[in-house]
Amino acid sequence: MTSLTEIPLTTLDGRPTSLADYQDRAVLVVNVASKCGLTPQYTALQKLAEDYADRGLTVIGVPCNQFMGQEPGSPKEIAEFCSTNYGVTFPLLAKTAVNGDDRHPLYARLTEAADADGQAGDVQWNFEKFLLAPGGKVVNRFRPTTAPDAAEVIEAIEAVLPG
Repeated sequence: MTSLTEIPLTTLDGRPTSLADYQDRAVLVVNVASKCGLTPQYTALQKLAEDYADRGLTVIGVPCNQFMGQEPGSPKEIAEFCSTNYGVTFPLLAKTAVNGDDRHPLYARLTEAADADGQAGDVQWNFEKFLLAPGGKVVNRFRPTTAPDAAEVIEAIEAVLPG
């Protein structure tokens, strides 16, 4: 089975990448959307990215338009929205399907992970969070309404920071 770090990904601006670029870091992968009631979570995600960057955390946003069409924009529009409204500097991937027949291989693997209640399976909504330890192993899954700066998220991040 292909490891998570070997799955080919594409950045929002069309460049090839993979989680191997971050294998020495903890990574928080979040499916994001610009027109969602949870969109203000971008503020806390950006703060996490800034506060923990030097300690080995990378936040990666994955735009997704599968939930009521809440991420309709082009890559340029998404980048502009995130930068202008939330000062986002963390990496954003290309718009991605997280559920269904067209689910990206990254999400096919991420959704095998269970949340705190032991539930795996489909992403429930925008802003579902997957925490990966250095090396690419999924160690936590947080559902959309769990804020990025919730105590359990911070505690989980701090537990897997390298060094």
